[in-house]
Amino acid sequence: MTAYPAWTPASRPGIVPLHPYGFGAILGRSFVALRHNPKVLLGFALITQAVAYVVLTAAVAAAAVASFARLDTVAPGGDDFDAILAGSIVLTGATALVLGVATGALSVIVQGVVVAEVAHAVVAEKPSLRAVWARVKPVVWRLIGYSALTLLAVVVAVGVLAGIVALLVMSVLWLGILFGVLAVLGLIVVSLWLATKLFLVPSVIILERAPVFRAIGRSWRLTRRRFWSTLGVLVVISVAFSIIAQIISIPFSLIGGFVPIIIAPTGETETGALVGLIAVQIVGQLGILLVQCIALVVQSTSAALVYVDARMRVEALDHDLQTYVEARDAGAADLSDPYLVGVGRVVPRPAPAPFGSMTGQPGYAGQPGYAGQPGYAGQPPVDTATAGGPGSATPGSTSTAPVIPAPPRPDTAGTTPTTWAAPGSNGDA
Repeated sequence: MTAYPAWTPASRPGIVPLHPYGFGAILGRSFVALRHNPKVLLGFALITQAVAYVVLTAAVAAAAVASFARLDTVAPGGDDFDAILAGSIVLTGATALVLGVATGALSVIVQGVVVAEVAHAVVAEKPSLRAVWARVKPVVWRLIGYSALTLLAVVVAVGVLAGIVALLVMSVLWLGILFGVLAVLGLIVVSLWLATKLFLVPSVIILERAPVFRAIGRSWRLTRRRFWSTLGVLVVISVAFSIIAQIISIPFSLIGGFVPIIIAPTGETETGALVGLIAVQIVGQLGILLVQCIALVVQSTSAALVYVDARMRVEALDHDLQTYVEARDAGAADLSDPYLVGVGRVVPRPAPAPFGSMTGQPGYAGQPGYAGQPGYAGQPPVDTATAGGPGSATPGSTSTAPVIPAPPRPDTAGTTPTTWAAPGSNGDA
């Protein structure tokens, strides 16, 4: 008996098609990813950001209360009062700065988890948080190091420009103001340019397990021909969620202004008004925190999708992903990571052929010609110099196109022409 191969169902589609896609697909699929695995994406991000926000607020408040409470032990206006006040301000600011950096590190870890999950979602996999963290854990310190390096570069650049502006203002006021305005505009342009060129660094660190500086170089090369589309994704998502956060915060700010009047119109119960105001502010901050978490997830998802699309266009990553999906669905085990297969290779893609052209596909030879039918000889060549008629060549032409002779006319000599008669007329006209 002949053995036939078993039927294999079609592969499950991921959140994006396994071929290069465009700007609209990146924006749309960045939101679709939230529904693919909300526990890992939105749940982890929301819990992490909420805990970081509560810890930051509580620590800063405790540091402020502990430091500023010492002002009650000295008389206002003295040297001790001014020294304690300055020390309290510095201590509170330092606490906020250190915890803010720690919160930023947590945001980078959240971004890494999102990138790892999106990489699985591209090939229609839905991993658990444990599996995603196992992929992020070996490179988590590289993510934190990249975040610290970025923060250091920003602090140094802003500090140097601020010092130059201060010196110019002290010497020539109008020159300092002009330089300050130009410096701010220049910082905006440079920050947008660098944010676009470095947009893929976390994705490279996680999916390729690259060191920080090699990841910076890879991101720089992958965005070389995709600068404007990458900038568009970054700007659209940032502006959209900034507007949403403002829309949420404005009503709560207005409500917070009316709560003390509603609760204590005569101003007698100050405690109730204060509690109501704090409750409204907490609810508003929770709404803003939710929007920020969604924005972080969507922006991280878009970065992973831009990375996948860039590698599809330059390194033919779509073929590696398709091979992986087919082998996985066929039951193969111990498959290699498709994102590590063709790192750094360059696969030129053919330019699209013009519409209506008959050129063959690259890699395939053209259609062979058709030989004459068996059993039929070709027409003999005809001398164009003596042949006449429509097939003859013009004077001076070297064409040897064959001319098929007309069939001979039948001999009609001795025959009478045929006459026609209407039916029933017996031939009498």
